[in-house]
Amino acid sequence: MTAFFMHYCKKIKQLFFALGLLLFVNTALAAGNSLHIRSANLITFENDVLLNADAEINFSPEMEKAILKGFTFNFLIEFQLYVPHKYWFNDEVVTTVQQVSLSYHALSRQYIVMRNEQQRTYSSLDAAIEDLSIIQDLKVFERSDVENGESYKAALMMRLDHKKLPKALQVEGMGSNDWKMSSQRFEWSPSIL
Repeated sequence: MTAFFMHYCKKIKQLFFALGLLLFVNTALAAGNSLHIRSANLITFENDVLLNADAEINFSPEMEKAILKGFTFNFLIEFQLYVPHKYWFNDEVVTTVQQVSLSYHALSRQYIVMRNEQQRTYSSLDAAIEDLSIIQDLKVFERSDVENGESYKAALMMRLDHKKLPKALQVEGMGSNDWKMSSQRFEWSPSIL
């Protein structure tokens, strides 16, 4: 009886080891694409409230190849200001969405970041990704949109816009993690309001 029990304990131990190894490999493979917001804050300039944020962006080899082939990647930066409620839905005050695109121009061998109809060019993908990962002075609302004394929460997300991908990549992206790129929902209590 003891030998029988020890045999199954050994099999269970091997099964857990295999499952752990499988999870580790899956995580390592999915780590090729990552988008993580590190920090965000709001500042006031005259009557405008501006968003500054910093993200960490890593592309998979598949995305890097697609950029070199001429595909444009559009990212959405979504900001939301709301009044939190404990027992009811939050009251949304402001929602702002900005689109930023990243592409490669083969003739000039330049990476192009397009933000608010302003174009910046870079000689390396790393430099272009660094620009893409910094959100600076993005107007998200006006000071007159909020009330003094109210308790607000802010939320920020950034993601790859799948709807703007070429059809071939949209179909491939349905079953692949190579084209899924979205940050966590970064929330904070703004101190300037």
